[in-house]
Amino acid sequence: MSQFSSAFTAASSVSLPPPSFYVSVSKRSFIYCCSSSQSTTTVVNGKFDGKIVERDEIRLGLPSKGRMAGDTLDLLKDCQLSVKQVNPRQYVAQIPQLSNVEVWFQRPKDIVRKLLSGDLDLGILGLDTVSEYGRGDEDLIIVHDALKYGDCRLSLAIPKYGIFENINSLKELAQMPRWTIDRPLRVATGFTYLGPKFMQENGLKHVIFSTADGALEAAPAMGIADAILDLVSSGTTLRENNLKEIEGGVVLESQAVLVASRKALIQRKGALDTTHEILERFEAHLRAADQFMVTANMRGSSAEEVAERVLSQPSLSGLQGPTVSPVLCKRDGKVAADYYAIVICVPKKALYKSVQQLRAIGGSGVLISPLTYIFDEETPRWRELLSKLGL
Repeated sequence: MSQFSSAFTAASSVSLPPPSFYVSVSKRSFIYCCSSSQSTTTVVNGKFDGKIVERDEIRLGLPSKGRMAGDTLDLLKDCQLSVKQVNPRQYVAQIPQLSNVEVWFQRPKDIVRKLLSGDLDLGILGLDTVSEYGRGDEDLIIVHDALKYGDCRLSLAIPKYGIFENINSLKELAQMPRWTIDRPLRVATGFTYLGPKFMQENGLKHVIFSTADGALEAAPAMGIADAILDLVSSGTTLRENNLKEIEGGVVLESQAVLVASRKALIQRKGALDTTHEILERFEAHLRAADQFMVTANMRGSSAEEVAERVLSQPSLSGLQGPTVSPVLCKRDGKVAADYYAIVICVPKKALYKSVQQLRAIGGSGVLISPLTYIFDEETPRWRELLSKLGL
């Protein structure tokens, strides 16, 4: 073992340093070193300068490449916040519906760094990136934690064969007697903050981490690592490389999130109002995405009697109950209501069951319509955000 690797292994046997540290990387291995700051924000007497850079526009950072980039633009478009980019090679764009917002396309990790440095005010990216590069910084606030795309998990995986054949949990991995200061567990990962933090919290004392570019799944077969810590979606790539996840080995469940700088929300003019609008649009669209509006006609003696029948069915309660209104027709020269129109919202997964229940209680002429938005009286996440800000 190299002198460098020995130094890291020894360091991994003691307490990890506080969040304000950086990682020193040397080809394959890295160690922790102390640092007085974790971003390029101005430091005054060892602390972040609380002032923000003066500018009129509010800057929103979006991923510049990959599936996350495309899915983010699709979400904004679905919320009537289409991004207009004059030249696809430019890294700056506009959202016409938000005249005070300037969009900047950046690498996800740079979005986090620039939120911390004050160069961005808002960002959309994966929670895994926020957690890895934000390192628990209190200036980062998760405004919306579930944008419903980019789902994955940061998970530990080991080979299915050899000494790991009968190892199926993190506890069993930690109890293997072979891991010592001279022969530590070797883990290949790109998550140089979350990985060591997770291992220490779970009692694995003798661990050495190596960084690798490209497919980490090859590292155990090549003999340069015993395990890998990487993002997993379906798990297919792991299985095809004879690797397996283990019980207790998931570090983080991740998906796309909306994140903001606390300082910007409090100090920058218009930032909080703009965040409120974006949040409301996201909430309304995402809530509607899982719902259908169902309309049916039903014969009855009164609106109350019809509502009683509808509410007797478990799938027909709607968001707050059914809307029941008379269907007026002219009979013998008089206007009368023999039928009532029922309008309810039902989850997509329960659509057919709901239609069956409507038919069973006399519903006919059932119409199904997709929903675009469902606006609440007040967005729950908005109240949570104000609470986090102490407002």
